[in-house]
Amino acid sequence: MRIGIQTGYWSRKPPAGIVEALQQAEAAGLDSVWTAEAYGSDAFTPLAWWGSHTSRLRLGTGIAQMAARTPTATAMQAITLDHLSGGRFVLGLGASGPQVVEGWYGQPYKRPLARTREYVDIVREVIARERPVTYDGEFFTLPVGEETPGATGLGKALKPTVHPLRSEIPILLAAQGPKNVALAAEIADGWMAGFYAPSADAEHRELLEAGFARRAEERSRPEDFEVAATIPVVVRDDVEAAADLVRPHIALYAGGMGAKGANFHKASLDRLGYGEVTDEVQRLYLEGRKEDAARAVPTEMVEEVALVGPPAKVRADLARWEQTALTTLLVQGDPASVAVLLG
Repeated sequence: MRIGIQTGYWSRKPPAGIVEALQQAEAAGLDSVWTAEAYGSDAFTPLAWWGSHTSRLRLGTGIAQMAARTPTATAMQAITLDHLSGGRFVLGLGASGPQVVEGWYGQPYKRPLARTREYVDIVREVIARERPVTYDGEFFTLPVGEETPGATGLGKALKPTVHPLRSEIPILLAAQGPKNVALAAEIADGWMAGFYAPSADAEHRELLEAGFARRAEERSRPEDFEVAATIPVVVRDDVEAAADLVRPHIALYAGGMGAKGANFHKASLDRLGYGEVTDEVQRLYLEGRKEDAARAVPTEMVEEVALVGPPAKVRADLARWEQTALTTLLVQGDPASVAVLLG
């Protein structure tokens, strides 16, 4: 199992010391670095900057929001970063949720699975650069015709002027719902999981197999399929003290990263058997009682989705993830904790 670093969202400003930390991670043998975006920093620019200071780390968007860019714009950025990094780029894509898509990007959040299929089709076609790109879908049309309101009818089918370094750039889909997970296995080169718990590994494998069964013959073989998940890692002598640093993270996602009836992160935790807990966490969080929401997260729930505690315990617990379908564990934690994980 490969180990990478998930840098997550920026808060008020760029993370301090990140270039030096990534250089040390590369020297220590880590596989990759991944970025995220919501409605602050974007996922691509940091990879270009940080990637220029490294030579081996894979550079992944984890994730780039599809609503933020047209498929062709995303493909342009992927081609550009792949060239600049010498073929180290990995494109992680996600549909996000209705609060962000409709509130931040001003787009309707409807039929995200169907939209994802079209989006990935177009990205792949641009990167392949075999012919001018045309597409006639429900969500995307290239080029638009004069029947489209506001269009001139002068649109022309084009292909990128830049010749891609690789005709195929790996695409991973972020997914949490059962249908989304199966879709990732069907059309993508990998799956980026949210709140991956070893206790649910059998269910995840079944969903992946269902998707593989519908996979087009020309796509890569399932054994090449990447399964990546972000796992918070906090090494402290006291388990409760370590868990205390993860509780706010879980409370944020279960309580605040999505509308009350459309929170995909909460739904993932619900499927682990914590429905009553997350209901309470969400209630407290939406009432503005964020600290109380964090305190409502039980330690056993933290240990389901994170590695916490003394060094020996963290290393022993890691074995549970090593026996799952995960191929890439993305560590989210302070440098000292990451160092312990690497042994």
